[in-house]
Amino acid sequence: MRKILLFASIGLFAACNSGTKEDVGSIAPADSTAKTTEEVTYPYTAGYSSKFAIGDAKNAQKILSLWKDWDNGDLSKSKEVFADTVELNFWDGNKIRASRDSVVAAGQSFRNMYSKVTSSIDAVTPLKSTDKDENWVAIWGKEVHTDKKGKVDSISLHEVWRINKNGQTDLCYQFASMSKPPKK
Repeated sequence: MRKILLFASIGLFAACNSGTKEDVGSIAPADSTAKTTEEVTYPYTAGYSSKFAIGDAKNAQKILSLWKDWDNGDLSKSKEVFADTVELNFWDGNKIRASRDSVVAAGQSFRNMYSKVTSSIDAVTPLKSTDKDENWVAIWGKEVHTDKKGKVDSISLHEVWRINKNGQTDLCYQFASMSKPPKK
């Protein structure tokens, strides 16, 4: 991560300090809604959508705040992130579809099994399905958790959260890969 930030900083510094004003003025941000001139045919038809653009970063912020509240052990702070009814599809095949209060209570009960949780984020991307007019957040990260007996374990996660028209999440799909605990 630090290497990426270093190269991005160097690139930004070079862009700001080289060339004329005309050169800099010709640099435009990438338009996520711009059409490509080349038509692409995929070997499979997507069941949901294959038309996505970068979405609203505030949606990603909501999901990251939810992850932080999970780490801190207090899901009540993220209660309003959830819609009135929420469906969560977990990596192990379990699924819950319930009211916001029930989901938060069940989540808090599960979180209380751990004495400590520390998450790290590899990537987060807010997405907009342009043909379905729906917002999503995809997040990749790792969770290291310690149970009440002191056993440390970790899991690599990929979650996809749907954000409804009210700005609340109503659906999540979670995928995971078990990892070995970090070396001390």
